[in-house]
Amino acid sequence: MNVPKSIWKIWRSLYTDTRGNEIAESAFVLPMLFVVLIAIFWFGQAFRYYGTVTHAARQGARASVAPACATCTATASVQNAVTAVNSALTAAHLDPNQVLGPSTVPVLCPCGSTSSSCGNAAVQCDGSVPTSNVCVQPKVQLSYSSVLGGAGVCGTSVSFSYKYPIHFTLPCWPAPCTSLDLQNMTLPARAEERLETQ
Repeated sequence: MNVPKSIWKIWRSLYTDTRGNEIAESAFVLPMLFVVLIAIFWFGQAFRYYGTVTHAARQGARASVAPACATCTATASVQNAVTAVNSALTAAHLDPNQVLGPSTVPVLCPCGSTSSSCGNAAVQCDGSVPTSNVCVQPKVQLSYSSVLGGAGVCGTSVSFSYKYPIHFTLPCWPAPCTSLDLQNMTLPARAEERLETQ
């Protein structure tokens, strides 16, 4: 069978024609660009939430160690810490109900300890505010006299986790991709403050 040369020329011109390449390249590049932009946005949001919960933990620790009154009890300082954490979260438009207990409770020794190996004597979270998941450990040893040759410092530790409040899933197969759900992520927060009366 003899194919005319004009048909070969048409096929060759179609094969070497570059019209429409931009559309095909855009179809590959634009989805990746959108994924990168969305990732930057969500990382920025997570960073903002992390900064906010860390600030809330610092405010709670500061409120706990501040001398409110001469006759206040330890329960009042724990309540002050929880109230300060909730106020800082509310001021940043975050839901205090998303506060979870810390993933690991810090191992801290009672005030007056000379070593960080206190074993079973480690201070547990104060449960005097049962409606809160904020772990407040009052009157704990934050540093020891052996560190840099200085005197030991007592204080309070406040720690908790915050459930990332945004529900976002990436489209994938097979659906649903629950492992990519950002709402499964928790942001840790911990702060320590020394007692102001020291």
